[in-house]
Amino acid sequence: MHFLQGWWHHQNWLEVSGVVTGLLCVYLAAINNIWNWPIAIVSVAIYIFIFFDARLFADMGLQVYFLLTNIYGWYYWNNKPANESKIPVVLITRREWLISAIAVIIFTFVLGSILKYTPASYPYIDSFCAACSLVAQVFLARKVLENWLIWIFVDIIYVGVYIFKDLHLTAIMYGIYVAIALLGYIDWRKEYKKQLL
Repeated sequence: MHFLQGWWHHQNWLEVSGVVTGLLCVYLAAINNIWNWPIAIVSVAIYIFIFFDARLFADMGLQVYFLLTNIYGWYYWNNKPANESKIPVVLITRREWLISAIAVIIFTFVLGSILKYTPASYPYIDSFCAACSLVAQVFLARKVLENWLIWIFVDIIYVGVYIFKDLHLTAIMYGIYVAIALLGYIDWRKEYKKQLL
């Protein structure tokens, strides 16, 4: 008990705020609630500062991208077809998979090669996770079902990265993200099947 109290006492309140808003926005996205977007905007703004301080520069840049895509996602989800209560869930196409895979490979190589000449931690792993997250975020905003599978994969990697960087609360948050993403995939798949009826 004393260990937990000491550990909690050393936590950064900025990180605690980022964790709380991060978990809330991902949960709301998983249950298909539009309020995930404004809460996500707050969360990524906090994490821009956290990742800068941790020298995870690809992740910091990723948060800026998330800020922009969260604004877009909020706009896109607000502009549903008149005959729909929500934007419908769609499946990824083979062409989108191919373009995404090529983009991840190129982005990882280019950004990792740049970051290895900086004090960045884990330049290629960080760049790979950032690239996968770029793709997953676009698919989330466009309500592509498979976004959740990409998030599950990349969040598992992030758990390890954040443990090694002593961002323990963030590592726990990403572990919870894995579970929420699995629930999101199951829920969105059910919704997609209902759309087919």
